[in-house]
Amino acid sequence: MLEVIDDYAILFLDRQGNIENWNKEAEKIKGYSADEIIGQNFSVFYSEDSRRNKLPELLIEEARLKGRSQHEGWRVRKNGELFWAFVTLSAIYDDNNNVVGFSKFIRDLTAKRQLEKTAEEYARELEIKNKELEQFVYIASHDLQEPLLTVKNFVELFKDEYKDVFDDNARLYLQFIDRSTERMRNLIKGLLDYARLGGQQSKTLVDCNALMDSLKNDLYSSIQTAGAEIHYTDLPIVYGFETALRQLFQNLLSNSLKFKRAGTPPQIQVAVVGHDNFWHFEFKDNGIGIEDRFKEKVFVMFQRLHSATDYEGYGIGLSHCKKIVELHGGKINVESVLNEGSTFSFSLKV
Repeated sequence: MLEVIDDYAILFLDRQGNIENWNKEAEKIKGYSADEIIGQNFSVFYSEDSRRNKLPELLIEEARLKGRSQHEGWRVRKNGELFWAFVTLSAIYDDNNNVVGFSKFIRDLTAKRQLEKTAEEYARELEIKNKELEQFVYIASHDLQEPLLTVKNFVELFKDEYKDVFDDNARLYLQFIDRSTERMRNLIKGLLDYARLGGQQSKTLVDCNALMDSLKNDLYSSIQTAGAEIHYTDLPIVYGFETALRQLFQNLLSNSLKFKRAGTPPQIQVAVVGHDNFWHFEFKDNGIGIEDRFKEKVFVMFQRLHSATDYEGYGIGLSHCKKIVELHGGKINVESVLNEGSTFSFSLKV
């Protein structure tokens, strides 16, 4: 039975720690054949430092007094190579409860330790990247916006002081400068908002029915202007980032209100089902729809399918939606028929 056990080296020791028996896996892990090792003391597997600190003797004594001892640390193979091992040493008793020897189980965890080390290094690299991102956010929020604000202010001063000498071309040029500056400010703001999503927030229980009620009040003017109807019932309470989920729902509702068909009041239906440890939401509308070739593009930041003159916006909202859903362990996609409507489906992990 001992011969067929994989992954564990199994040894039997006498009362002094000398090796009396040895399985095939022990030969594989330690590098010694049975003929080479039987009769030697098990301290041969320990480094000079461990032997100097009497670690083998301490483990034997603990097992003798308590019945068992365990230790995780470096051990030495026959060729001098170090490996990381988890060791369990158990006392063996005779019929009179006297310790007559010990069993020793060794698990080679070198690969696991290397994986943990790699994970630790990755975590450190990720921490550095996050700090770089925080630095970028700081620079973008201050250094990039400051010259834009200066341009905008001087454009306003220029208009006020020289408006009487402007011809139509000059006024048109200033209008282009003003619009472009404002657009740049909004693009930077959208980028900052995207970078901040999920940072410095804690998850709470969010009532999606109450969230939708609140959004209907916030969007009341847009809903009335469009003549829209929004239907939802029995939405769940989810665990997530409340501010981010609010932005997710608001962006999807706002898109349905914005991209409506001319002469057709928007009909928006929000439904959800629970399945496979996820809440599966659907936001369905009867708007202008999306061509198949653009279904992935709509979730890419700054990608617009329509000109700014037809539909205002900066191509940021759906990229925010994608990141928010992914922060909650889910995915988002869209199914759409041109001139009939779109259904945005996303999942939030329960």
